[in-house]
Amino acid sequence: MIVTPFAQVLASLRTVRSNFAVITGQQDRPASKTRSSGSNPPSMCKTSLAEEPHQQLAIETLDELDWCLEQLETLKTRHSVSEMASNKFKRMLNRELSQLSETSRSGNQVSEFISSTFLEKQHDMDIMSPPTKEKDKKKRPMSQISGVKKATHSPSLAPSTIPRFGVNASQEGLLARELEEVNRWGIDIFKVSEYSGNRPLTVTMYTIFQERELLKSFKIPADTFITFMMTLEDHYHADVAYHNNIHAADVVQSTHVLLSTPALEAVFTDLEILAALFASAIHDVDHPGVSNQFLINTNSELALMYNDSSVLENHHLAVGFKLLQEDNCDIFQNLNKKQRQSLRKMVIDMVLATDMSKHMNLLADLKTMVETKKVTSLGVLLLDNYSDRIQVLQNMVHCADLSNPTKPLELYRQWTDRIMVEFFTQGDRERDKGMEISPMCDKQNASIEKNQVGFIDYIVHPLWETWADLVHPDAQEILDTLEDNREWYQSMIPHSPSPNPEGQEEGELAGEASALGGGSATADKFQFELTLEEEGESDTESPPEEEEGFSGSRGSELSRTDSASSLLAKKLTPDSGRTFSLDSEKDMAEDREAEQEDFSGVPRFRFGT
Repeated sequence: MIVTPFAQVLASLRTVRSNFAVITGQQDRPASKTRSSGSNPPSMCKTSLAEEPHQQLAIETLDELDWCLEQLETLKTRHSVSEMASNKFKRMLNRELSQLSETSRSGNQVSEFISSTFLEKQHDMDIMSPPTKEKDKKKRPMSQISGVKKATHSPSLAPSTIPRFGVNASQEGLLARELEEVNRWGIDIFKVSEYSGNRPLTVTMYTIFQERELLKSFKIPADTFITFMMTLEDHYHADVAYHNNIHAADVVQSTHVLLSTPALEAVFTDLEILAALFASAIHDVDHPGVSNQFLINTNSELALMYNDSSVLENHHLAVGFKLLQEDNCDIFQNLNKKQRQSLRKMVIDMVLATDMSKHMNLLADLKTMVETKKVTSLGVLLLDNYSDRIQVLQNMVHCADLSNPTKPLELYRQWTDRIMVEFFTQGDRERDKGMEISPMCDKQNASIEKNQVGFIDYIVHPLWETWADLVHPDAQEILDTLEDNREWYQSMIPHSPSPNPEGQEEGELAGEASALGGGSATADKFQFELTLEEEGESDTESPPEEEEGFSGSRGSELSRTDSASSLLAKKLTPDSGRTFSLDSEKDMAEDREAEQEDFSGVPRFRFGT
């Protein structure tokens, strides 16, 4: 007797196929076994025209059923559907990064940075032993959470004395003008920081909580809220260029706007909204300005405490929840036990999802959800269980955390400058320790503009494009800004003239442009679609039609144009950016000529719909 759900579904489909074959008189027709597990579903137009219409339809339907059964039978049943998608996306991204890394030194830097930051990989690196003098130091118990400082604020504030925005701001009028736009995407959080006396996180959270009436809903005393927020903000490091209180405030405000998107109106409960905003506020607290891998490679105490797994994210959570225990800091004091437990679980899930090495898993889960919604008869996203609801919230906070390239260009450039300062500071520390310098952390040869273009093409755009599909059409302006910013950084990539036009240097530049910017302004974009596929499938074994990415096929994994290859060139239609048409040979020749003169267009790693 079959009892497991997956096996039951498989058996039921086999029965459906058998019954359908009998009803249509096709019982003597053998099951189709001509396709590999990763290939496309059968074409609906290959049946002989001599067949009667109903016979043709029956045969095509049986082919579809055979294809579905073949896919299901070859699945590794210990893996989930989301793992299948994640593994597929990782293979595809690895393939593109490998090609990018072969173009030039700077292309290799961009490839290594994206791979080491956004893909979970085993790092074959030497672990440094701590210096002898550090070994001899008296260490605190490992159970003690590091970074927690004694509060310097008054444990109680009289409600009547609380300023309008929670803190005493010398430029309250200017601050009020900025915070009036708190519901708008792209608020200038740097001005909020300036006008609030470097209290952007406190004033932003206080404004949003009042806007949403969360203080009233959960009976949070205003003085307790301000005390906690100022204590939390003090635990962000002022000497860290990027992962500081300004970044935390930016993520909080971005999450607030995403929660308000019309497509998600009335979807989430007040408790879920409270959890998402709290998670955003604490998601980088006590960040030291270095990466998880740096902490692991230097044998840091945090890495030892958290077993090298999401080291910083676990630490942010521990500090954030620990601060609730400080005097007059428990903003959840009036939640009942069930609410506190639910909130804690949600916050943990959301903050752990900000580990950038989990990016492809999150993206695969979100893409699976979006495509599943599209193929169901209702076409409606039903968030009727915890797993689906937290998945959307995790991706929401992740989008907010990766939202800098979607903001107005002047803000995006400031964020880029800040993250590069942080990267270079880590690189200097690695150089001083005699360690291998992490990708993009070597100030002597980093390619900032190319890194931002690659960051958008391979990471940010696929994520935001999928989010935009989920909340369509609410995020279209955000996508437009992202693409405009990407084009600006592309235009800023320096193009040094080659002293030898016929020589190797020109070849390297042309090859790099082909991978990170070859072709005209209407250049092709990477596109891939989610299909059922055996997780262990080798990239080299993919059938030709899958590699060439025939439009409209569920099995098309990747559409890519390479001027040096014999693949057909494909161009996006100017309106949608998603529909492919085949070019003529003349167009292909024109594209090849344009590549030698114009590096303005870049193939993008994109999802197809």
